[in-house]
Amino acid sequence: MKRAFVFPGQGSQTTGMGSDLVKAFPEYVTYYDRAAEAVGEDLYRIINSADDTKLTLTQFTQPAILTTSVIAYEHTLKTTDFRPDALAGHSLGEWTALVAAGVLKFEDAVRLVHLRGKYMSEACPPGVGTMAAVLGLEAKEIEEVLSDFENICLANINSPGQIVISGAAADFEAVETALNAKGAKRFIRLTVSGPFHSPLIESAKINLKKEIDLVHFNESKLPIYQNVDAKPHTAPEVIKENLIRQITSPVRWTEIIQNMVNDGVNEFYEIGHGGVLSGLIKRIDRSVKREQFDKFSKE
Repeated sequence: MKRAFVFPGQGSQTTGMGSDLVKAFPEYVTYYDRAAEAVGEDLYRIINSADDTKLTLTQFTQPAILTTSVIAYEHTLKTTDFRPDALAGHSLGEWTALVAAGVLKFEDAVRLVHLRGKYMSEACPPGVGTMAAVLGLEAKEIEEVLSDFENICLANINSPGQIVISGAAADFEAVETALNAKGAKRFIRLTVSGPFHSPLIESAKINLKKEIDLVHFNESKLPIYQNVDAKPHTAPEVIKENLIRQITSPVRWTEIIQNMVNDGVNEFYEIGHGGVLSGLIKRIDRSVKREQFDKFSKE
């Protein structure tokens, strides 16, 4: 039996996430204090504000999710006998995995994902790029259609029949028509601040690389299945390079889960707020055990 911890990415956030845990265990608020010093904003206040405007800004969403997930990870270690044999995270969630594996210090990770969000938002002018979820087609079928659209690409290969595409907003009406003709069941435009995981945000990759190169990365204590190639890595230089490539490359979540299962993982624990990843894992492989932090942490 092998166990994996998986960490959610952007889109899992909600107002008040993690606050019940902090109220029950006030010592965890120190993580938000440390994060506030790193990014110059009170993330706990942003998370618990009735107005979620700031929480929806990528440069605050990303460190808020990471901090909440790190607290969930620490709480899991303290209150259960669950220990992971492998780690993975969906896009932003990969950074939480780095903290859990001892690759990055918490403060360094918070500061870098704050900049990651900032650079990603600034990389493409508002309205120029966007994203959409395509349901009912497989990645290869979508790629066949996208071969006619130079400025649109696969962004998230989430599960069989659930793929996200990213790119130039001007082409999305035409690509929607083409995908529907191919047999797509639904085409859902996403409310995002940019065309993430696409070449249109190349400048974000360049800017983040400069910051990442200044930070020390340790050897990972556990194999981390990374987004860009869905393979396990522990070497710091490889992990660092894959993080940079991730900005403009697709998230290969389906392959990550399949590779983990092939390597003997049969229990998955979603560590963080919500159950997005548990739902995706169920679609990828119904035979494996799936547990959500929000459920087992209340037991």
